Amino acid sequence: MSQHHEIPATPDKMVLGYLDASIPPVLEVESGDTVTLHSFPAGGAECLPEASRVPADYLAALNTLPAGPGPHFITGPVYVRGAQPGDTLQVDILEATPRMDWGFVAILPLLGTLPEFTEYETIHPVIDRARGVCTLPWGTELPLDPFFGIIGVAPPKAWGRCGSAVPRAFGGNMDNKELKPGTTLYLPVFNEGALFMAGDGHGVQGDGEVCITALETGLSGKFRLTVRRDFPVDFPFAETATHLMSIGLDEDLDDAARQAVREMVKHICRRTNLSANHAYMLCSLIGDLRVTQTVDGNKGVHMLMPKSRL
Repeated sequence: MSQHHEIPATPDKMVLGYLDASIPPVLEVESGDTVTLHSFPAGGAECLPEASRVPADYLAALNTLPAGPGPHFITGPVYVRGAQPGDTLQVDILEATPRMDWGFVAILPLLGTLPEFTEYETIHPVIDRARGVCTLPWGTELPLDPFFGIIGVAPPKAWGRCGSAVPRAFGGNMDNKELKPGTTLYLPVFNEGALFMAGDGHGVQGDGEVCITALETGLSGKFRLTVRRDFPVDFPFAETATHLMSIGLDEDLDDAARQAVREMVKHICRRTNLSANHAYMLCSLIGDLRVTQTVDGNKGVHMLMPKSRL
């Protein structure tokens, strides 16, 4: 019978700014177990509101963890027993719940889709967790749609320490707003135990994340982690109850789009009797190709394909 585990929001259970296969696991679980973990917003002290609004555990992490090459607090890794290189880790995203009453949105130097914006500014929208909304300083109210910007496994050992900002084949900072509760993500396993990690809580984000941030905030999340040997993947892939979702990541947006289409064609062929030609045609007819984000080094594109049309 599967068990549930919880990782506390303490500095010894997370890292700041990188993914690395050499990080010791903070928890070992069986395949099929569920894990609840907690995260903090990306960024440093310059993004904080007044001190009275900053949770003590967030301050402890800021003051304790040595900074890596990226700005993200990442919880884990979680060792999943039985996972071996070449397997797939199935990540069922079960919950993503705000754990703070504020978040921040920022324009930062030399970052974002339009770096010519040089009047740098940070705002701190108020989060009403009971109502599921945030209120911007100018009065606009937005419904929350929380998700984790970073969901991944440890990179191959040969890659060494990978900065948290750039998403790659191991997942990581994909900043895909569709990877929310109700979605299943499939990740290729590169190391024994898979070494699952998550962080970078977002309260709401548009496709593109164009100014460099979403509503950066703390989330608590629940995931089911299952080792799969019958569903090999070379690159992150996801699905919901209604759609397949392919993911493309590349420095060039055109190449990211090509990868997303190529992955979708491959997965359609695996699930149907369609030829590659016919799967490609189907993608053109009813596949929705969307820009995930344009700000993380490797840009993201994802394609949504309704399962009802397969």
